[in-house]
Amino acid sequence: MKKILLPLFLIMAGNIASAQSNKEVHWNYTAKKIADKTYEVHMTAIINGDYHMYAQDGGEGPVSTSFEFTKNPLIEHVGKVKEVGKMVKKFEQAFKSEVRYYEKTVDFVQTIKLRGNARTSLTGKVEFMVCNDHQCLPPADAAINVNIGG
Repeated sequence: MKKILLPLFLIMAGNIASAQSNKEVHWNYTAKKIADKTYEVHMTAIINGDYHMYAQDGGEGPVSTSFEFTKNPLIEHVGKVKEVGKMVKKFEQAFKSEVRYYEKTVDFVQTIKLRGNARTSLTGKVEFMVCNDHQCLPPADAAINVNIGG
């Protein structure tokens, strides 16, 4: 019986910790038309309290923020996801390296072109990690779903 309970406890503890990461960051998704069939998709992270979230190139040690988009034949991605916000570069003793992160808010922007006049959506997920001066929470995923076109 003990052999079964310990792994189950570890799985439940991991799920609870992951849920805590999602509580520390709230995501807003919007699409803004910038030209004919061309849109900027804004994926804005609002970071709670004294936590910070790592950049897409967060440095050695922390889990960097990353985006994975579902393939959609109606969408062409133009360039990479850009970061708009006040980036902090700091040596963190916990990782023994210089890291890059954002506090309070950061806007990730992906430019896309539609391959037609159809209404569609950009879907996928974002993986991120938050820390403060006392602890790091396990990495978490958030679903992305943004309506585009129309």
